[in-house]
Amino acid sequence: MTQTLDREKAVPASVGLLWRVIPPGLYGGKASMLVERAAVVNRRAWFVLVGGAFEPVLFLWSLGLGFGQMVSAVAGPDGRPISYAAFVAPALLAASAMNGAVYDATFNVFFKFKYVKLYDAMLTTPMGPMDIAIGEIAWALIRGGLYSAGFLAVMLGMGLIFSPWALLALPAALLVAFAFAAVGMAATTFMRSWQDFDLVQLAVLPLFLFSTTFYPLSVYPGWLQVVVTWTPLYHAIELMRGLTLGVVGWGMLGHVAYFAVLAAVGTVVAARRLGKLLLD
Repeated sequence: MTQTLDREKAVPASVGLLWRVIPPGLYGGKASMLVERAAVVNRRAWFVLVGGAFEPVLFLWSLGLGFGQMVSAVAGPDGRPISYAAFVAPALLAASAMNGAVYDATFNVFFKFKYVKLYDAMLTTPMGPMDIAIGEIAWALIRGGLYSAGFLAVMLGMGLIFSPWALLALPAALLVAFAFAAVGMAATTFMRSWQDFDLVQLAVLPLFLFSTTFYPLSVYPGWLQVVVTWTPLYHAIELMRGLTLGVVGWGMLGHVAYFAVLAAVGTVVAARRLGKLLLD
């Protein structure tokens, strides 16, 4: 009870409505401190970030430019033919946002939670489980955003951006990274050992291969098309293709809403699960 009261006193008045919605003891308004800590810890591991950002570039060179030489054209979002490189590049942009966020919000979080016991130490401070969830998700979002920004620069240099709407591709990539990070962290709270991370690969790899990353939706059987259109990476790819190719319509808001809901649900589940595991 004393610890909860201390946290209530430590919460700044600026949290307003958020503090009225979140139960006392779960949020202390200190999530930014965890992001600062992650930045300090990772400042000497810049090569990891560069390596992660370079991976989709290799895919683009090998498939978009290499294999693409054997493909005359592919139907774009509006049905007009586009080059294979222009078709693949936005999909790899979406995949880079997903990978950068998911792996940081799963493997790294599990290590801190299960082995280092970092979060137990944090809960002795005015921080609460919601601070931990928001802070870790924010750092994973930053990492996914860095991957996306680097890949966007490569696309610009290769002449694979065809519309001013591409200016919104980076904010869209941040939203995608936010959603994947939130869901990834929520899933991590249910994992018991490193063997469970095979399930992460089992989810991410099919998403990468089948969410129209390399082939149009029309090549799949009808039943599989329905399954693909429900997957998160498909919505991310459609969003990125529309923005970089200039095919923008009201349907884009549906993709944005999809990720907004995914991010909100993932954050709430992650915070409640952390509260249950760390405070009970």
